[in-house]
Amino acid sequence: MTTRREFLKKMGVMTATGLVIPSILTDNSLFARTVAANDQVNIALIGCRSMGWSDLNDFLIHPEINCIALCDIDKGILENRASELEKRTNKKPELYGDYRKLLDRKDIDAVIIGTPDHWHCLQLVDACSAGKDVYVEKPLANSIAECDVMVAAAKKYNRVVQVGQQQRSGNHWHEMKSYIDSGKLGKIAKVNVWANFGYAAILDSVPDSSAPEGVDFDTWLGPAPQRTFNEKRFHGSWRMFWDYGGGLLTDWGVHLIDMALWGMNVKGMPKRVLSSGGNFAFPNNYAETFDTMSVIYEYDDFTIQWSNVTVEMGPYGRNYGVEFVGTNGTLVANRESWEVYPFQNRIEAVKSMPNYQDHKDHVTNFLDCMKKREMNTACTIENGSLCAKYAHLGNISARVKSALVYDDVKKSFNNNEANKLIKPDYRKPWRFPKL
Repeated sequence: MTTRREFLKKMGVMTATGLVIPSILTDNSLFARTVAANDQVNIALIGCRSMGWSDLNDFLIHPEINCIALCDIDKGILENRASELEKRTNKKPELYGDYRKLLDRKDIDAVIIGTPDHWHCLQLVDACSAGKDVYVEKPLANSIAECDVMVAAAKKYNRVVQVGQQQRSGNHWHEMKSYIDSGKLGKIAKVNVWANFGYAAILDSVPDSSAPEGVDFDTWLGPAPQRTFNEKRFHGSWRMFWDYGGGLLTDWGVHLIDMALWGMNVKGMPKRVLSSGGNFAFPNNYAETFDTMSVIYEYDDFTIQWSNVTVEMGPYGRNYGVEFVGTNGTLVANRESWEVYPFQNRIEAVKSMPNYQDHKDHVTNFLDCMKKREMNTACTIENGSLCAKYAHLGNISARVKSALVYDDVKKSFNNNEANKLIKPDYRKPWRFPKL
């Protein structure tokens, strides 16, 4: 009997070579039978500490899921997660410190990538080339060039990819989008996006030290520049340093800017981006990324503006959110609700609440797309790339202190200093992927 796993792999190969007609891949009846032992979808997790582990728990809700491998460079975290998983599933996963050995396994159908941002590119490209589908956390990548090669890899190897921007699967975000599309807000001239969180400031710096026992810090660094260990650049705060992340703009920004772009039906780059930022709220901030920042994305007839500061307060009593300003009223949304505030009673006030199932629904969508070999996931790799690029545009503009125009065809800015920040220099022996 052909198992589901074998079927998925055969379909991937046959589709890539043009031997499968599309109707076969969209027939739900192929996967309508009861899940049995030989019906499992085998998955593995790379990066077990935080969001990767949270994602895995949403996968394990599904009876067909069998997590057979875990990978992490922190032995303590790896063993603790393995123990938790075994208690939940009564199955012991294989443990790895090198993700490449995990990818060599032929019995893995899909991987979850929950590592720091600077690792996403290599791991996704390698996973795709190994024939695995991928659920990758946001932001898609830590640079513009990495976004491009990741999109190319998914296409070349015909892999299903879901980016962990789960708001795309949120019921009230879809309601928000429908309301905006109705035109009731009138002409939308401006969209404001903000995320004010205190963790952008690292105030209790410590000197460099040896890495904790059981931590393979050289592998954690991976393609990033060589340096000594510092606990404030490691678990929980790595994203506040340019070599590994992009601060609040790549953390929260990709989620909220995604909603702004979706609401305004934007598919490409802005005409111009103008950004300013620094560690203004806390000048002694140990972080390299900015605790205070403003970004303007310009279009023909509206603007999208991003802002962040480390003081956890904001408009409408929300320390994060997105605001669509129309001639008839303003729509304000975050993960707690979306509301319409009428202007001069031109429209009715509206308020809608979420069902808080977005993370689970996002995973369900990915699994459904895997089974159907459907590439149009709720958050495609193309959309993840677009949102990550917007975050990088804002950061790069602030870093070079200049307004920028980015040509996404020529892959270049109108600024030589900005061009130097498009593609990272990988530390040997790691090499930037070539397809």
